[in-house]
Amino acid sequence: MYKITLTCYGVPKAAGLEAAIDITKEFSEHRKWHTNVSCQWDGERLVLEAENDHDPNGLALLDEFSDCISAYITEPFDGDIKVENIIKRGESSA
Repeated sequence: MYKITLTCYGVPKAAGLEAAIDITKEFSEHRKWHTNVSCQWDGERLVLEAENDHDPNGLALLDEFSDCISAYITEPFDGDIKVENIIKRGESSA
């Protein structure tokens, strides 16, 4: 099992909070192969945390996060998504 943390920078401030709520709901209702999903808006960036058993480098989750951002933030922006951390169950970090 992998716990993955992704961050999206450059999100328009007016869209961040609602996008975080919508993205969390999207994953819990329609992308159930990821578990313990939480998307938070910290006032500057979206932070997505999720667990799965099939994504050791976080790229599959990153792709799905990008899709959700495109769907739920209609205002164009030049953002960047980064894999911030991956923890494999039984390890402190990877």
